[in-house]
Amino acid sequence: MRTFDLFVIELDKQIEDTMTTAGGLELYVDNRFKEFDNRVNEGPVVASPFKYDTGVEVGDTLYFHHLVVMNEGQPLTGEDKHFLVRYSEESALSNQAIAYRSNKTGEVKPLHGWAILEEIGGEKESISETKSGLVTVELKEKKTTKAKLAFESEETKRMGLELGDIIGFQKDIDYRFKIDGKQYIRIPEDRLLYVEV
Repeated sequence: MRTFDLFVIELDKQIEDTMTTAGGLELYVDNRFKEFDNRVNEGPVVASPFKYDTGVEVGDTLYFHHLVVMNEGQPLTGEDKHFLVRYSEESALSNQAIAYRSNKTGEVKPLHGWAILEEIGGEKESISETKSGLVTVELKEKKTTKAKLAFESEETKRMGLELGDIIGFQKDIDYRFKIDGKQYIRIPEDRLLYVEV
């Protein structure tokens, strides 16, 4: 299959609805209220857009925007388990493909328009106990306006940024997603404000 400006990925499921305990027990996860937190945001590439030289090859892992799988998602008509991921080099906001992992090298590379940052600090944990003795643990996202550069792209190199640089950005512009189970922040490159020196 040859696509003009779309990636095609293959997914077994759109939402992570199970988890496995340390003892190997598989549990069902009720996602009615936390669907966004458990959406799948990576999958193997079945087709790459021929309009752009992205470097992404069939078999590489593509990391993408949640709209690809949320609600009804963006399925490829007539192809079971195949989903469309829009790609554009004109605007990061029109580009649902955020990054990819090369099947050959194992290297993660951000795609056009996106900077991938690693949070400094992370989540805040709150532990409480009810009158009946039930202990609850709640993780609250800590709002941040700076993070460190986790992966280089051609654009971040042109901007003079290096891995580990602390970069500032506007409040509430950060969007969290996972690469290989670890949480990162993706931000359009043109929304980066400063680098600490």
